Amino acid sequence: MRKALSLAAILAVASAGTLGLRAYAAADVAVGSPAPNFTLTSQEDKAVSLTDYKGKWVVLYFYPKDMTTGCTIEAHNFQRDLPKYDALKAVVLGVSLDTVESHKTFCSKDSLTFKLLADPEHKVIDAYGVPVAARGEMKFAQRDTVLISPSGKIVKHWVKVDPNTHSDEVLAEIAAAKK
Repeated sequence: MRKALSLAAILAVASAGTLGLRAYAAADVAVGSPAPNFTLTSQEDKAVSLTDYKGKWVVLYFYPKDMTTGCTIEAHNFQRDLPKYDALKAVVLGVSLDTVESHKTFCSKDSLTFKLLADPEHKVIDAYGVPVAARGEMKFAQRDTVLISPSGKIVKHWVKVDPNTHSDEVLAEIAAAKK
C-alpha cells in the first residue's frame, strides 16, 4: 500500500513538472497585505497601474487565454455585470500572458469594454503568485482572482474559479465587505 502511495506521489510530481506547473507563492497574495503595484499595457495601448484605481475596489482577474471558451464566458459575465461593479465603485482588470494585439482582437470581437492587461513576461502573474502551466511552447496563467480594497489591501483570493459563476461571487464579496 505504501509503495502504491509513494509511486502515486512520484507520478504526480513528475506530471506537474512536465506540465510546467510552478509552485504557488501564497505569501505573495496574503489577505490583509498590500497588493503589489504594477504597470501593464492595456488593449488601448495605454499603461495601466494599480495606483490609478486608489479609492476603488479592484477585481484583478487572471485568465489562461484570449478567445478560448472558458475565458470568453468569464469575460462576458464580467462585461454583463459592469453596471453592478460601477455601482459598487469597482473596476475589473483582466490579466493574461497574451499580447496587447491579442487583447485588441478579443475586445473587438467580443465587445469587451473593461481593461485587459498584457503580461507576456508574467511579471504581475508572478508577483501575485498565480501558477503558470505550459503545453509545448504555449504558457497559460491559472484562472485566479484577487480582490483589492479601495485602500490597496488584498481582501480575497480565489483559486481556480468557475468562469460561469465567478462574477456573481465577486459581486457578493464586494457587497459583503462594504457592510
